Parts: sequence; structure tokens; C-alpha cells
Amino acid sequence: MENCVFCKIVSGDIPSNKTYEDDPVIAFLDIHPKGPGHTLVIPKDHYRWFEEMPEDLYTHVFKVVRDLSIKMKQEGADHVQVGIVGKDVPHVHVHLIPRQAGQRAASDL
Repeated sequence: MENCVFCKIVSGDIPSNKTYEDDPVIAFLDIHPKGPGHTLVIPKDHYRWFEEMPEDLYTHVFKVVRDLSIKMKQEGADHVQVGIVGKDVPHVHVHLIPRQAGQRAASDL
């Protein structure tokens, strides 16, 4: 999609700090993080809403979310807050925010 900031990140028109990439998915650090390591996982193809994605793609997106969450916990997070909001950028994206015990959740995703 021409004016989508995430599509511009996928195409390389906007730089990002990638933490993961494969053929259908990319993950990168959020530019307005709710905490250290706040990562976004997106499909490279543009979908406005989660339910618009084909089943094999949303399954893969959530496999990546799970794998990155496990990695974050191995790197010291007590848990990983996961959120699908879709209000800021009209492109499916999943927030991963590593958290420590007793740390307040980012309710303002």
C-alpha cells in the first residue's frame, strides 16, 4: 500500500532496526517503545485487519511471535506482553513488550 509506513519499512524506503526477517514476516524495534525491546511483528504483505490474512500467514505470524517471545524470555524477560491493536498504523502488527516481574503493563498500546 502506497502510504503505509510499515509497507515502506518492508520495502526499505524507511530504515528500521530489524530483529527478525523471513519471506513472509519482519520484526523490528518500535520507534516509540513502551519499554526496552518493544518489538513489532508484521506480515510483509499489506493487510489492514488480522482476519483478512490467509490462515497459513496468520499461523506463521504467531509462530514468529511465539519464537521471539521465547527468545526474549531466554534473554531475561520474566514475561512478554503481546498485543494486537491496529489503531495507529493500518497494517496488521503484533506488539511484543518484554517485561520484568512487578513491571506495569503497557495498557496504552
